[in-house]
Amino acid sequence: MELNNHINQQLELSRNVHDVQGIDKLRQAAQRGDKQALDEAAKQFEAIFVQMMLKSMRKAQDALADEDSPFNSQQVKFYRDMHDQQLAVDLSSRGGVGIAELIVQQLSPGENGFMPASAIRENANLANMVRQPSVDFSDPTNTADSQSSQANNATKQSAFASPSEFMQTLLPHAQEIAQKIGIDPRALLAQAAVETGWGKYMIHTGSGQNTHNLFGIKADNRWQGESTAINTVEFQQGIAKQQKAQFRSYDSFADGLQDYISFVTENPRYQQALEKVSDPKAYFNALQDAGYATDPQYADKILSVLNSETFKSALSFGNHHVE
Repeated sequence: MELNNHINQQLELSRNVHDVQGIDKLRQAAQRGDKQALDEAAKQFEAIFVQMMLKSMRKAQDALADEDSPFNSQQVKFYRDMHDQQLAVDLSSRGGVGIAELIVQQLSPGENGFMPASAIRENANLANMVRQPSVDFSDPTNTADSQSSQANNATKQSAFASPSEFMQTLLPHAQEIAQKIGIDPRALLAQAAVETGWGKYMIHTGSGQNTHNLFGIKADNRWQGESTAINTVEFQQGIAKQQKAQFRSYDSFADGLQDYISFVTENPRYQQALEKVSDPKAYFNALQDAGYATDPQYADKILSVLNSETFKSALSFGNHHVE
């Protein structure tokens, strides 16, 4: 009880915008994966948003203020801005405008049916996502016309209208192919969901052809088929960096799934992982340890999706039966 009270006191200190030590305590708690730290960080993000609104309103007020007024001096503005900073923090800690709550829901995998932000392959590469055309799930093909001017550039486009359609389309192929190594087909689809954001970010060639690459498999020297170059994010010593890489291209999703099986079975580095296919947690951790992905949270992301309400709901759509 005393430990929890101490943690709460440290997090409350971070709400004081002038308390650098309190903010550092928040950073340390976040590194430990403390749920309270996520709540507090979300509130502080909301406080920044509120502060920006207050600052914009103050600017409008200053434009109409009397320059000769003693209430319009630089000293008054300095203390006023300090007050606004603290006011924004206090408002966010009491519920504010609801932004903090949405952030917590989005960053808490598997809760309340929200799609985990970590399941999107872009790995928070917002600049790259902004350059991509927006995707309307009501029509997964509606991006083709808008990208006609990008004939020489690969893009990431939606290939499915929803997680349910993603599951309905791929599960029959996964059930057939997963038997070859004895893995649960649901585990394969959870990995594909992480790699492609439920098929929302499928790699397409410059001419708009879907590469059907569900597992982010790159085209190395052993690959003799078609490939497509596109920007991706890789982790080097824990730091995310953007780079362009060649990815394998397939004629169908069935071919993509089949090549995944061939890829892991023919590569000696994944043999230990294949010995653990009956346990998805052990398999994906071993796969990550063997270097399948550079993301240090790769296995956790897959397991979060596999255990999420979104996955269970998509799986139950159409009364799918998995043996």
